Amino acid sequence: MTEAIEARLKELGIILPAAAAPAANYVPYTISGNTLYLSGQLPLEGGKVAVTGLVGRDVDVAGAQRAAELCAINILAQAKAALGGELGRIRRILKLNGFIASTPDFVEQHLVMNGASNLIANVLGDAGKHARAAVGMASLPLNASVEVDAIIEIEA
Repeated sequence: MTEAIEARLKELGIILPAAAAPAANYVPYTISGNTLYLSGQLPLEGGKVAVTGLVGRDVDVAGAQRAAELCAINILAQAKAALGGELGRIRRILKLNGFIASTPDFVEQHLVMNGASNLIANVLGDAGKHARAAVGMASLPLNASVEVDAIIEIEA
């Protein structure tokens, strides 16, 4: 299964970066039984936050969807690190939580989260179909436009 996932990533032109180190007093993931909990991932690219500002003012929906895609790529990178390089241990993405820094009148957070959801489903197929939340926020760390965390069922 790991080979199939790696092949899909290559087919999509996605190179997973090294998993980002925590920026404060927390761990990047925890595992309890067969559940992997990933801390929130920002839209990092090349080690820097690639999309900043409020959606609806500084960032349009397409730009925010790209931010959500980057968050999803970083989720996969963290999962790979947590699972000893074996993405094939992922049974199913149970839930993605999306936090979108947006203006008070912006109401398309669900469209922004499609960036993350679509990428995960494209990479993992049926195992990537998940429950989710898409929530508007006043601001996010480092002025990021989007942050996404994940709960993943894994093979123990």
